[in-house]
Amino acid sequence: MDTSSGSTVTAQGASRGADWPALEFEAARDTYATLHMWTQIVGKIRLAQTPWVNHSWHVALYLTARGLTTSPIPHGARLFQIDFDFLSQRLLIEAGDGASASLPLAPCTVAQFYRDLMGRLDALGLGVKIHTSPNEVADPIPFDRDDVHASYDADAAWRLWRALAQADRVLKRFRSGFAGKCSPVHFFWGSFDLAVTRFSGRAAPAHPGGVPNLPDWVAREAYSHEVSSAGFWPGGEGMRYPVFYSYAYPEPPGYAAAPLRPAGARYDAGLREFLLPYEQVRLAASPDQALLDFLESSYAAAADLGQWNRRELEFARRAG
Repeated sequence: MDTSSGSTVTAQGASRGADWPALEFEAARDTYATLHMWTQIVGKIRLAQTPWVNHSWHVALYLTARGLTTSPIPHGARLFQIDFDFLSQRLLIEAGDGASASLPLAPCTVAQFYRDLMGRLDALGLGVKIHTSPNEVADPIPFDRDDVHASYDADAAWRLWRALAQADRVLKRFRSGFAGKCSPVHFFWGSFDLAVTRFSGRAAPAHPGGVPNLPDWVAREAYSHEVSSAGFWPGGEGMRYPVFYSYAYPEPPGYAAAPLRPAGARYDAGLREFLLPYEQVRLAASPDQALLDFLESSYAAAADLGQWNRRELEFARRAG
């Protein structure tokens, strides 16, 4: 893809058709696997430099008009941020004092990406040490030794970002109708998904843990209180297509059999989550409404069956 000018990228983007792009998991899976590791490296930089926030909210990345960002990260009295720019296909490092550097987003090993990024940070006086073992994946390969993941297709990454951007927009609309404690809409690099989580306000039973390569205390703190959580996952092991998901913790009795909208949404007993294929949303007469129906009906199942105080937790969503 020619990314030599913004006008070229804009023209290409306009020619690709629908706002909700087609995603082909099998064709993109190697790119997703590499990008997953790259986002883990960038996310761990934020983790290493940022004060702890409940439920690990301090580690997440956020959607931008061009990709994903860490948002500002403290480094002593300085600030910097790291952005994945999927329009120019570059990783950007920008400091509050004007210092900057970049890396191309192009095929290379995770080990090379790690060395190049850490070298750029050192050169800017922003050196950071991170734990180099990936989280939430089976059989992790330390970043500095990972010569396995090296695939990167710019178009596949662009399409994934566009899908995330559309999901982010609708999830934020869904989030706006809740007055109780609620997470931002954010991208978790460990699980490689976009999520938003609502809380009932009541404490939850201790989470059993057991998430691959994630300390049990992190999972227990993340699920310290009752939640209804929803989001978008581009697929992975055991799920060979992109899906929207929704789950409750703890899962109330009768949850799996709750009626859901739209038709085609289903409960997966293995994952203990409601699932709605991304492709069904993309091809719907109104993708936004199809996704909102899924989000609202799955939340209602968790809140009603879990006896949440919906009168106190919700308010009329305003147009905007």
